[in-house]
Amino acid sequence: MTIDPRYSRTRNVDHDGIDRVVNPAFKIAYGTAGFRDRAETLPFVMFRVGFLAALRAKKFNKTVGVMITASHNPACDNGVKIVDPLGEMMEVAWEVYATDLANTSDEALLAKMEELKALAPSERQEKAAVVCAVDTRPSGIHLASCVASGVSLLDVDYEFLDQLTTPQLHYAVRVANDPDYGPAGPGGYERRFKEAYYQLKELIPKAKPSILKLDCANGMGAPKARELFAAINDPDLSVEFLNEKGELNHECGADFVKISKLLPRAFGDVAPDVRCASLDGDADRLIYFRASDSQRLDASEIGVTLLDGDKIATLFSRFLIEQLREAGLFGQLTVGVVQTAYANGASTAYIRDVLGVTPVFVPTGVKHLHHEAVKYDIGVYFEANGHGTVCFSDKFKETVKERKDENVATARLRYFSRVVNEIVGDALADLLAVELLLMYYGWNVVDWDQDLYKDAPNVQKKVPVLDRSIYSTTWDETRLLTPIALQNTIDATVKEHGAIRAFVRPSGTENIVRVYVEAHTAEVAEKIASVLASFITGQSPR
Repeated sequence: MTIDPRYSRTRNVDHDGIDRVVNPAFKIAYGTAGFRDRAETLPFVMFRVGFLAALRAKKFNKTVGVMITASHNPACDNGVKIVDPLGEMMEVAWEVYATDLANTSDEALLAKMEELKALAPSERQEKAAVVCAVDTRPSGIHLASCVASGVSLLDVDYEFLDQLTTPQLHYAVRVANDPDYGPAGPGGYERRFKEAYYQLKELIPKAKPSILKLDCANGMGAPKARELFAAINDPDLSVEFLNEKGELNHECGADFVKISKLLPRAFGDVAPDVRCASLDGDADRLIYFRASDSQRLDASEIGVTLLDGDKIATLFSRFLIEQLREAGLFGQLTVGVVQTAYANGASTAYIRDVLGVTPVFVPTGVKHLHHEAVKYDIGVYFEANGHGTVCFSDKFKETVKERKDENVATARLRYFSRVVNEIVGDALADLLAVELLLMYYGWNVVDWDQDLYKDAPNVQKKVPVLDRSIYSTTWDETRLLTPIALQNTIDATVKEHGAIRAFVRPSGTENIVRVYVEAHTAEVAEKIASVLASFITGQSPR
């Protein structure tokens, strides 16, 4: 094997052709979102990821994916993650190999690669392949070439799929290995979800035509949402596309709306009964919202009422449980709703007390939620940030297929399971599912907001820190283990102000910590969050 010096730590040529020498002390970790950093830092990482993805493809003799994206981060950042053969995230054991390989010195790299080659058969595997896609970031094409160079070190086929949403790359990997999941190739994704959309729509009441204002975050969701809705071409569902060609994730996108609780740019003066939604940069997160009835902050900023991942999960859970009961399958098929510490307490209470299912809590990160959700026949999981889906077991699929003609509820269950993209959180598929369920219930966005539960007032803040590694938490991330002084401050502040709860946890991808507060009023939640953010800023070394 020969290492291209352009993709070494000692050169590390970026997308502008500039050598970006990597400090020997620089370390990077493969986390929940894979590797993520400034785009100019990543060429050497991408080369090594290409090698590892090819090795994993050889191990399974199947197609493996590489997605180059930094999701909701600004355009100057980028990232990469490996997608396993069934469209799932790479298994945790190989995350260790990825981190170790990325942090290996140039001098030791060949030896490390030879060592890792023992993980897969040495001879050529005929079905082994790597497919790679990028989002709209300017660094993406160059970084994909780095991946391709890494793949070329092993005798594995490589295909560049150009620009896709992250869920579309997961879909492409799945159908390459499991043709029954849906059609492959250009337009296959659109055909799959168009068919499912109309199959379910035929079983719900006639909808009144309405307009959805969709914030595309100036990202990959813009062209791909247009393609999907053009294929569906439903006069009952009109979409106004906003934020398509500007600066990626700048004052728009799901993360901006969730954190700031403001209308995205370009939305203008929107009435409170207008249904709005935001994608993130790579279209794997979805947040619905409406303009607040009263929270006009000033002439240019209008607050929003969020219908976030908790509201989406609750909507899906309500529908699924109702259909199970109507079909006589409740109790025969298990149902799980998986949440994280960020889930609004009111959603947890509604799911437990009204729907009759006690939510299960896991640490933040989609891999934790997905791993738990697949334990059930129907596993609903969403992070509050809008990332989630529903998983369905083989038992569920066999049951509803065998009994699909017994009653309409069973048929609805079957076709709903085809509308969502069960292999990964997919903003476009989730959006179709939400729109269909709002038609089913005859709800507008105000009805949806008010007929389920009322969110406990809450505030989230991001606080930059020099080293996020000094912040460690309990397994469920609701309490800090270190620094203990900060946890003591949280406890004292919550008690002093009579709040519901508060916690602080480090980001898995950036040098920031996230503050979350729930209180009985928005004013108290904001005050506590500001106190904690100031304490963190004062304690963090600069």
